[in-house]
Amino acid sequence: MIVYGRNAVREALRGPRTVSRVWAGEGAAGEDWLDGIDARRVSSAAELERLCGSPGHQGVCAEVSDYEYAGEDALLAGSDPLVLALDEVQDPQNLGAICRTAEAAGVAGVVIPRHRSAEVTPAVCKASAGAVEHLRIARVRNLADFLGAAKEAGLWCYGASAEASVGYLEPDYRGGVVCVLGSEGRGLRPRVAAACDQLVAIPVAGRVGSLNVSAAAAVLVYGILHRRGGS
Repeated sequence: MIVYGRNAVREALRGPRTVSRVWAGEGAAGEDWLDGIDARRVSSAAELERLCGSPGHQGVCAEVSDYEYAGEDALLAGSDPLVLALDEVQDPQNLGAICRTAEAAGVAGVVIPRHRSAEVTPAVCKASAGAVEHLRIARVRNLADFLGAAKEAGLWCYGASAEASVGYLEPDYRGGVVCVLGSEGRGLRPRVAAACDQLVAIPVAGRVGSLNVSAAAAVLVYGILHRRGGS
Protein backbone atom coordinates (compact mmCIF):
# COMPACT_ATOMS: atom_id res chain seq x y z
CA MET A 1 0.00 0.00 0.00
CA ILE A 2 1.27 3.50 -0.88
CA VAL A 3 0.05 6.11 1.61
CA TYR A 4 0.40 9.77 0.78
CA GLY A 5 0.18 13.17 2.41
CA ARG A 6 2.32 14.63 5.18
CA ASN A 7 0.15 13.59 8.13
CA ALA A 8 -0.57 10.12 6.77
CA VAL A 9 3.10 9.36 6.14
CA ARG A 10 4.27 10.89 9.42
CA GLU A 11 1.81 8.82 11.45
CA ALA A 12 2.67 5.67 9.47
CA LEU A 13 6.28 6.20 10.53
CA ARG A 14 5.14 6.51 14.15
CA GLY A 15 2.68 3.62 14.05
CA PRO A 16 2.95 -0.17 14.07
CA ARG A 17 3.06 -0.75 10.31
CA THR A 18 6.29 -1.46 8.49
CA VAL A 19 7.39 1.41 6.25
CA SER A 20 9.66 0.05 3.55
CA ARG A 21 10.22 3.14 1.40
CA VAL A 22 9.57 6.87 1.54
CA TRP A 23 9.62 9.26 -1.40
CA ALA A 24 9.76 13.03 -0.89
CA GLY A 25 9.85 16.08 -3.10
CA GLU A 26 12.25 18.94 -2.53
CA GLY A 27 9.86 20.86 -0.26
CA ALA A 28 8.94 17.97 2.01
CA ALA A 29 12.37 16.31 2.16
CA GLY A 30 13.78 18.95 4.51
CA GLU A 31 11.03 18.77 7.12
CA ASP A 32 12.09 17.88 10.67
CA TRP A 33 9.88 14.82 10.98
CA LEU A 34 11.82 13.17 8.14
CA ASP A 35 15.15 13.58 9.94
CA GLY A 36 16.88 10.20 10.06
CA ILE A 37 14.57 8.73 7.41
CA ASP A 38 16.22 7.50 4.22
CA ALA A 39 13.71 9.25 1.94
CA ARG A 40 14.27 9.00 -1.78
CA ARG A 41 14.25 12.41 -3.43
CA VAL A 42 11.72 12.88 -6.23
CA SER A 43 12.20 15.76 -8.61
CA SER A 44 8.61 16.44 -9.64
CA ALA A 45 5.07 16.41 -8.29
CA ALA A 46 4.05 14.40 -11.33
CA GLU A 47 6.41 11.59 -10.35
CA LEU A 48 4.97 11.50 -6.85
CA GLU A 49 1.46 11.41 -8.30
CA ARG A 50 2.49 8.49 -10.49
CA LEU A 51 3.82 6.63 -7.45
CA CYS A 52 0.79 7.10 -5.21
CA GLY A 53 -1.98 7.61 -7.74
CA SER A 54 -3.23 10.89 -6.29
CA PRO A 55 -2.44 14.60 -6.74
CA GLY A 56 -3.06 15.06 -3.01
CA HIS A 57 0.36 13.74 -1.96
CA GLN A 58 1.60 17.05 -0.47
CA GLY A 59 5.11 16.20 -1.61
CA VAL A 60 5.52 12.86 0.15
CA CYS A 61 4.38 9.24 -0.02
CA ALA A 62 5.47 5.92 1.46
CA GLU A 63 5.16 2.21 0.85
CA VAL A 64 3.77 0.53 3.98
CA SER A 65 2.61 -2.92 4.98
CA ASP A 66 -1.08 -3.77 4.77
CA TYR A 67 -3.34 -2.42 7.47
CA GLU A 68 -4.08 -5.04 10.13
CA TYR A 69 -7.68 -5.00 11.32
CA ALA A 70 -8.43 -5.70 14.95
CA GLY A 71 -10.58 -8.51 16.25
CA GLU A 72 -14.04 -7.43 17.35
CA ASP A 73 -13.52 -8.98 20.79
CA ALA A 74 -10.64 -6.61 21.44
CA LEU A 75 -12.94 -3.62 21.00
CA LEU A 76 -15.50 -4.96 23.47
CA ALA A 77 -12.96 -5.69 26.19
CA GLY A 78 -11.74 -3.23 28.75
CA SER A 79 -13.53 -0.94 31.17
CA ASP A 80 -16.67 0.75 29.79
CA PRO A 81 -15.48 0.99 26.18
CA LEU A 82 -17.00 3.43 23.71
CA VAL A 83 -17.15 1.88 20.23
CA LEU A 84 -18.31 3.43 16.96
CA ALA A 85 -20.09 1.12 14.52
CA LEU A 86 -20.69 2.26 10.94
CA ASP A 87 -23.53 0.75 8.92
CA GLU A 88 -22.28 0.71 5.31
CA VAL A 89 -20.56 4.13 5.28
CA GLN A 90 -19.08 4.06 1.79
CA ASP A 91 -17.32 7.40 1.30
CA PRO A 92 -13.58 7.14 2.12
CA GLN A 93 -13.54 10.80 3.18
CA ASN A 94 -16.30 10.15 5.71
CA LEU A 95 -14.62 7.04 7.08
CA GLY A 96 -11.33 8.92 7.39
CA ALA A 97 -12.94 11.88 9.14
CA ILE A 98 -14.79 9.58 11.56
CA CYS A 99 -11.56 7.72 12.36
CA ARG A 100 -9.80 11.01 13.03
CA THR A 101 -12.52 12.00 15.51
CA ALA A 102 -12.54 8.55 17.09
CA GLU A 103 -8.79 8.51 17.65
CA ALA A 104 -8.70 12.06 18.98
CA ALA A 105 -11.54 11.32 21.40
CA GLY A 106 -9.94 8.11 22.63
CA VAL A 107 -12.70 5.70 21.62
CA ALA A 108 -11.96 1.98 21.90
CA GLY A 109 -12.31 1.45 18.16
CA VAL A 110 -14.42 1.55 15.03
CA VAL A 111 -16.40 -1.33 13.52
CA ILE A 112 -17.21 -1.58 9.80
CA PRO A 113 -18.90 -4.33 7.77
CA ARG A 114 -16.85 -6.45 5.41
CA HIS A 115 -19.13 -5.68 2.47
CA ARG A 116 -20.63 -2.48 1.03
CA SER A 117 -18.43 -0.32 3.21
CA ALA A 118 -15.35 1.82 2.79
CA GLU A 119 -12.22 0.14 4.15
CA VAL A 120 -8.76 1.39 5.11
CA THR A 121 -7.23 2.62 1.87
CA PRO A 122 -4.61 5.31 1.19
CA ALA A 123 -7.46 7.82 0.69
CA VAL A 124 -8.86 6.94 4.12
CA CYS A 125 -5.39 7.20 5.66
CA LYS A 126 -5.03 10.73 4.31
CA ALA A 127 -8.57 11.78 5.23
CA SER A 128 -7.93 10.58 8.79
CA ALA A 129 -4.70 12.61 8.97
CA GLY A 130 -2.96 9.34 9.83
CA ALA A 131 -5.27 8.55 12.76
CA VAL A 132 -5.96 5.04 11.44
CA GLU A 133 -2.38 4.12 12.35
CA HIS A 134 -3.22 4.47 16.04
CA LEU A 135 -6.86 3.29 16.02
CA ARG A 136 -8.31 -0.20 16.26
CA ILE A 137 -10.69 -0.90 13.38
CA ALA A 138 -12.55 -4.20 13.14
CA ARG A 139 -14.32 -5.62 10.09
CA VAL A 140 -17.31 -7.84 10.81
CA ARG A 141 -19.37 -10.10 8.59
CA ASN A 142 -22.71 -8.90 9.93
CA LEU A 143 -23.16 -5.66 11.86
CA ALA A 144 -26.46 -6.65 13.50
CA ASP A 145 -24.82 -9.82 14.79
CA PHE A 146 -21.93 -7.75 16.17
CA LEU A 147 -24.42 -5.58 18.06
CA GLY A 148 -25.96 -8.72 19.49
CA ALA A 149 -22.54 -9.87 20.67
CA ALA A 150 -21.87 -6.43 22.15
CA LYS A 151 -25.10 -6.59 24.15
CA GLU A 152 -24.22 -10.07 25.39
CA ALA A 153 -20.90 -8.58 26.57
CA GLY A 154 -22.82 -5.99 28.59
CA LEU A 155 -22.62 -2.98 26.29
CA TRP A 156 -25.58 -0.77 25.37
CA CYS A 157 -26.14 -0.01 21.69
CA TYR A 158 -27.43 3.40 20.62
CA GLY A 159 -28.30 4.08 17.00
CA ALA A 160 -28.42 7.54 15.44
CA SER A 161 -31.71 8.18 13.65
CA ALA A 162 -33.31 11.44 12.58
CA GLU A 163 -36.73 9.93 13.33
CA ALA A 164 -35.93 9.01 16.94
CA SER A 165 -38.00 10.65 19.68
CA VAL A 166 -35.12 10.63 22.18
CA GLY A 167 -32.52 13.39 22.00
CA TYR A 168 -28.89 12.29 21.88
CA LEU A 169 -28.10 14.00 25.19
CA GLU A 170 -30.90 12.29 27.14
CA PRO A 171 -29.28 8.88 27.89
CA ASP A 172 -26.56 8.85 30.54
CA TYR A 173 -24.36 6.41 28.54
CA ARG A 174 -22.98 4.73 31.61
CA GLY A 175 -21.07 1.50 31.07
CA GLY A 176 -19.85 0.17 27.76
CA VAL A 177 -21.47 1.80 24.73
CA VAL A 178 -21.68 1.13 21.02
CA CYS A 179 -22.76 4.16 18.98
CA VAL A 180 -24.12 3.16 15.56
CA LEU A 181 -24.28 5.50 12.56
CA GLY A 182 -25.94 4.76 9.25
CA SER A 183 -24.82 5.16 5.68
CA GLU A 184 -24.85 8.34 3.64
CA GLY A 185 -28.38 9.07 2.48
CA ARG A 186 -30.10 5.89 3.73
CA GLY A 187 -29.22 5.88 7.41
CA LEU A 188 -29.49 2.73 9.50
CA ARG A 189 -30.79 -0.41 7.86
CA PRO A 190 -33.94 -1.77 9.57
CA ARG A 191 -32.24 -4.88 11.02
CA VAL A 192 -29.37 -2.81 12.39
CA ALA A 193 -31.78 -0.27 13.90
CA ALA A 194 -33.78 -3.10 15.47
CA ALA A 195 -30.60 -4.50 17.02
CA CYS A 196 -29.99 -1.24 18.92
CA ASP A 197 -31.23 -0.81 22.48
CA GLN A 198 -32.31 2.76 21.76
CA LEU A 199 -32.38 5.20 18.87
CA VAL A 200 -31.34 8.81 19.47
CA ALA A 201 -31.62 11.94 17.35
CA ILE A 202 -29.42 14.99 16.88
CA PRO A 203 -31.70 18.03 16.67
CA VAL A 204 -31.54 20.03 13.45
CA ALA A 205 -32.87 23.59 13.52
CA GLY A 206 -32.09 24.63 9.94
CA ARG A 207 -33.61 23.71 6.62
CA VAL A 208 -31.15 20.91 5.90
CA GLY A 209 -32.65 17.70 7.25
CA SER A 210 -29.56 16.03 8.67
CA LEU A 211 -25.83 16.24 9.31
CA ASN A 212 -23.13 14.57 7.28
CA VAL A 213 -22.31 11.23 8.91
CA SER A 214 -18.81 12.33 9.92
CA ALA A 215 -20.18 15.50 11.53
CA ALA A 216 -22.85 13.45 13.29
CA ALA A 217 -20.17 11.09 14.59
CA ALA A 218 -18.25 13.99 16.11
CA VAL A 219 -21.39 15.40 17.78
CA LEU A 220 -22.37 12.01 19.19
CA VAL A 221 -18.92 11.01 20.42
CA TYR A 222 -18.29 14.23 22.31
CA GLY A 223 -21.87 14.32 23.53
CA ILE A 224 -21.45 10.83 24.97
CA LEU A 225 -18.14 11.76 26.58
CA HIS A 226 -19.74 14.85 28.09
CA ARG A 227 -22.64 12.84 29.50
CA ARG A 228 -20.18 10.33 30.92
CA GLY A 229 -18.26 13.13 32.62
CA GLY A 230 -15.27 12.99 30.29
CA SER A 231 -15.33 16.68 29.31
